[in-house]
Amino acid sequence: MAKITYIEHDGTKHVVEVANGLTVMEGARDNNIPGIEADCGGACACSTCHVYVDEAWVAKLPPKDAMEEDMLDFAWEPDPVRSRLTCQVKVTDDLDGLVVHLPEKQI
Repeated sequence: MAKITYIEHDGTKHVVEVANGLTVMEGARDNNIPGIEADCGGACACSTCHVYVDEAWVAKLPPKDAMEEDMLDFAWEPDPVRSRLTCQVKVTDDLDGLVVHLPEKQI
């Protein structure tokens, strides 16, 4: 289990516990975090679960694969370093304390 902090665009923080094996997107969905739409349900077929990973965590996450890189091209104002699709980040104990910032909107 990992505590993950989701920070809305307006600064509102949500700290939730997410079970290992789920994705960061599923943690947001299961805890009703606003700003993660996840229209494709986690199939990496849209960009509506886009977040900006806190700079302290960027290097600690597994690298993006080609499919995630391609889908991030459709995200709202993607950042080449910090942007991730939360459906592609599996929760493990190593992610305890992860902080992600939600964009102004999802497209």
